[in-house]
Amino acid sequence: MKLSRSEFALAALQTVAGHSMFTNLWVDNVDQGDGICVRMRMDPGSATDPINDLQSNNMACGFDGTQGVARVCPVREGAKLSFEFREWADKSRPGAIDGSHKGPCSVYMKSVDSAIKNTGVGDGWFKVTASGYDSKTSKWCTDMLEVNNGIFSYIIPYDLAGGYYLVRPELLALQEADKSPPNPQFYAGCAQIFLDSKATALPKDTVSIPGYLNITNPSVLFDIYNPQWPYPEPGPSAYQAGKSTTCEVKPLEKQTEGLLPDNVEMVNANWWGVKLDNYHTEAGCWNVG
Repeated sequence: MKLSRSEFALAALQTVAGHSMFTNLWVDNVDQGDGICVRMRMDPGSATDPINDLQSNNMACGFDGTQGVARVCPVREGAKLSFEFREWADKSRPGAIDGSHKGPCSVYMKSVDSAIKNTGVGDGWFKVTASGYDSKTSKWCTDMLEVNNGIFSYIIPYDLAGGYYLVRPELLALQEADKSPPNPQFYAGCAQIFLDSKATALPKDTVSIPGYLNITNPSVLFDIYNPQWPYPEPGPSAYQAGKSTTCEVKPLEKQTEGLLPDNVEMVNANWWGVKLDNYHTEAGCWNVG
């Protein structure tokens, strides 16, 4: 299907933002809550901006993504993980990404010692799923995000070892890839999870982020207005349980970080408040503070 630039320009004028960000992690079709276990940009004015520099550390977990958050979501073996993208982070308006933004989606995982402390930058990433262009429907993955209320999903490979992981959904928008210089636009973030599994496999073949793509790769230079099919999938091939080359490791049996305390009274994203001791005097007030 050949698309006109005028169609894309008209769509782009209908929104000021026109961009997207990963805001919510869903586990087995249950929304964990706005921002919970998700690293995201703290500046609301630029939170949905794209990543343009493919060699930037922002490619790993997004803007401000080298800093972990306080929550780590527990996930069962073989769970379904879903990632909600929003054009407006607070969902004050509907939409996942502007219609002019066409391109593929991918999900990567990285086994880490600490889901909170690891920056995400560097080697250890492996792809677990990808969706590009569907020639039967003439739809890109980004088109299907709108149909699916901004949600992209996959099933965790059944043989992955138990332990902490960073999980990285990625969108690539190609509407300016034909420009000079080319301007492919990435939208990525990281969820922090603990995989509760007795399995023992980890992929041997991993990639570094940043570094897994560069500006000369055909997948990031693809001209959506004059496409030469098939679309070349960006990055490595996806890991396949029971088929890909693995190494055996000892699974981590128990989650010890990122859990809510028993006496929690209030939760707001990755912040929580606990119940304070009763007091009746000024000294008691200072003590609980």
